[in-house]
Amino acid sequence: MIPKVFKEVIDLGDGREISIETGKLAKQAHGSVVVQSGKCMLLCTVVSNYKQSDLDFLPLTVDYREKFAAAGRYPGGFFKREARPSDGEVLTMRLVDRVLRPLFPKDYHSETQVMIQLMSHDDDVMPDAMAGLAASAAIQLSDFPFECPISEVRVGRVNGEFIINPSREQLDQSDIDMMIGASADSVMMVEGEMDEISEEEMTEAIKAAHEAIKVQCAAQVRLAEAFGKKEVREYDGEREDEALKQKIHDMAYDKVYAIAKGGSSKHERGAAFDSIKEEIKATFSEEELEDFGDLVSKYYRAAEKAAIRDLTLNEGLRLDGRKTTEVRPIWCEVDYLPSVHGSSVFTRGETQALATVTLGTSRDSNQIDMPSYEGEENFYLHYNFPPFCTGEARPIRGTSRREIGHGNLAQRALKGMVPEDCPYTVRVVSEVLESNGSSSMATVCAGTMAMMDAGVQMKKPVSGIAMGLISDGDSGKYAVLSDILGDEDHLGDMDFKVTGTADGITACQMDIKVKGLSYEILVNALKQARDGRLHILEKLTDAIAEPRADVKDYAPKMVTVRIDNEYIGALIGPGGKVIQELQKETDTTIVINEDPVTEEGIVEILGTGQEGIDAVLAKIDSLTFKPEVGSVYEVKVIKMLDFGAVVEYTEAPGNEILLHVSELAWERTENVSDVVNMGDVFDVKYFGVDKRTRKEKISRKALLPKPEGYQERPRRDDKGGNRGRDNRGRDNRNRNRD
Repeated sequence: MIPKVFKEVIDLGDGREISIETGKLAKQAHGSVVVQSGKCMLLCTVVSNYKQSDLDFLPLTVDYREKFAAAGRYPGGFFKREARPSDGEVLTMRLVDRVLRPLFPKDYHSETQVMIQLMSHDDDVMPDAMAGLAASAAIQLSDFPFECPISEVRVGRVNGEFIINPSREQLDQSDIDMMIGASADSVMMVEGEMDEISEEEMTEAIKAAHEAIKVQCAAQVRLAEAFGKKEVREYDGEREDEALKQKIHDMAYDKVYAIAKGGSSKHERGAAFDSIKEEIKATFSEEELEDFGDLVSKYYRAAEKAAIRDLTLNEGLRLDGRKTTEVRPIWCEVDYLPSVHGSSVFTRGETQALATVTLGTSRDSNQIDMPSYEGEENFYLHYNFPPFCTGEARPIRGTSRREIGHGNLAQRALKGMVPEDCPYTVRVVSEVLESNGSSSMATVCAGTMAMMDAGVQMKKPVSGIAMGLISDGDSGKYAVLSDILGDEDHLGDMDFKVTGTADGITACQMDIKVKGLSYEILVNALKQARDGRLHILEKLTDAIAEPRADVKDYAPKMVTVRIDNEYIGALIGPGGKVIQELQKETDTTIVINEDPVTEEGIVEILGTGQEGIDAVLAKIDSLTFKPEVGSVYEVKVIKMLDFGAVVEYTEAPGNEILLHVSELAWERTENVSDVVNMGDVFDVKYFGVDKRTRKEKISRKALLPKPEGYQERPRRDDKGGNRGRDNRGRDNRNRNRD
């Protein structure tokens, strides 16, 4: 039976289209679509259990995977099968999850799974830009309780023109790379990197993306209507008790408000709030708590949130006593760790990050091997968030998605300030030692100082700040909060992180939790963030004003030289013998790459001692030495022969050449030792390749004055072209003549 297929097409302009199709594949899923642009195809399926889980949150899993077969490739490694997701796949999962999750009802707790798979790859289409569209379109065909369709697009800007879902080639020329997630009415998520753009330029890019998203949301609605929109499933929601809710609010609100106004520390404040909660619980019997104790906790949290928000809106005060525009006290230190290539400590309030920098060769670059992209990173940042940084004890099970996401944000913030001619591979590692609000921004600040401490010649220092928003839609009042606390992150209406130099924004990440946020508020928030960034930047440059002129004594020095490809084999030697012995003798690391454009060999020499680096350079000079015809060179005698002396160029040891006995002196020389001896150093003139002998020729006598009356003896030659015949040759000729 031929399936009935439903399809919608979205025009992206420039002849590009995105199609959304359903009815052909994965029909047992609760919703499934194939999204295609060019030859790129994503299959998205969604399933949600009909039974509510016992959890008090939505157990939503967004899974994005790229199949190697989609690009006609085999997975790398020993096992030829896709395994754990790459960092790139994890980052795409996070982008989709952050937009979908807020649109499910708060009391919907059924286990839900969204699976997005790259089934066919197109080099001109970046698949992650269509993942959000695929997820939302599949949900629209299901019976899930979901507020409205959304979509995500990437926006770039080339020559001042915004491009929606640019190709990777276009993105390389773009000064903006942002992913925007939104519904038809509201922007909900922004993440990306920029080339020091202004707050107004960033807002214009968001607007351009939102217009494209509105078109994609409308296409989903049309597809669902044509397919036959299902009735939303019924589910058992959370219990509610309005009388109990009001009772808890009345008992908790004023007490929480008073403590919040006191400006206490995180632990003091937490203990005080816990005490209020326990006092409220003590007013109920054990039977009552067993019956509706979960509601008591839930309603207490609501009262606590309301009191803290009202304090900020009414009095402009925050949990730790700061005003809305204040940044917590900052102290910085560089060169903290004595044996690493670069280090720094950045502490802001109760958030602290220790950053280290390690310098290496291209062999240490981060290899990216995905079906949609292959490449390497010569600058990368890793972020670690151990449980002790928040005073918790919990098992560590590998790198979390959060750690990958926060590390990627900090990496994007800093990478544009690493100079293009930096000879090193640079790895930054941030260890979060304390956390109470935006450890990712602390990582950016610590990373900046650590790189400058390591001698990485950054173009400009970068700082970052996390901002929040509390708004009252009814009254129109709002407060933008600079440098938010962890608690303010949870209770606010917007969490956005902005990084940049003194001249513009380099990266951002926003999660907007309220509908219809005006662009006016967004611009005001971004400008307040700029003031905070510049304040923090001053603290960083007070600690270290500019990059160190050179790397530290114990850090490796890097020298890069280029050689013709013809010499690479000689430098490596048979089976790598020459390069291995050279590394061992000089205590250096030598890496050789080929430049496909110039067809040259790029030799990287990494070593802590200048003497070893100089020895490698001397060896390379020796191997690549090419004497010029007509030039004069100093040589040293290293071997005596009957017919001449073997000499080596003193400026290129190891380069040997024969100085023939006839070129020693103008006078006839019977014995080589009559003119030169072992170890003698003198000058010779280079004549290039002799046409007669087909060997390179040098001469000592050419630099000496001719003796008075000297006459050049004519060279004899026979018809056969034989030259310099000996007595035996003449005898043979005479016998033949007889």
